[in-house]
Amino acid sequence: MLVVTTNEIQGYRIVRHLGLVRGLTVRSRSVVGNLGAAIQIFFGGNISVYTKLAEQARQEAFDLLVEHAHSMGANAVIAMRYDANEIAAAVTEVLAYGSAVVIEPVAGSGSGTAEISGPWTGAAAGR
Repeated sequence: MLVVTTNEIQGYRIVRHLGLVRGLTVRSRSVVGNLGAAIQIFFGGNISVYTKLAEQARQEAFDLLVEHAHSMGANAVIAMRYDANEIAAAVTEVLAYGSAVVIEPVAGSGSGTAEISGPWTGAAAGR
């Protein structure tokens, strides 16, 4: 699954737009995690406990986005973005979203090295 932040993918053409896809997760730290973060805050610098939590939340939202796109028959997501909001104290929502599309290599573009295959290619796509 190709996932890009741009509206186009060089060397490929979009043959079908399937719609909005998203991945959403809501996360919080445990009491023990918050205690560890409080100690790190006391000494200053990077709060690695929260950095790890943020990275895990982004990865989970991304994985859910890819799963959603795949279930729609997409082989790529364009215009992918993240959004995060605090729902309550120490509870954060992370959303990954974009547009699910079906792409195919442009003939002669040299993009055939990144093979795109799946149920959306060939006869299943009506070609």
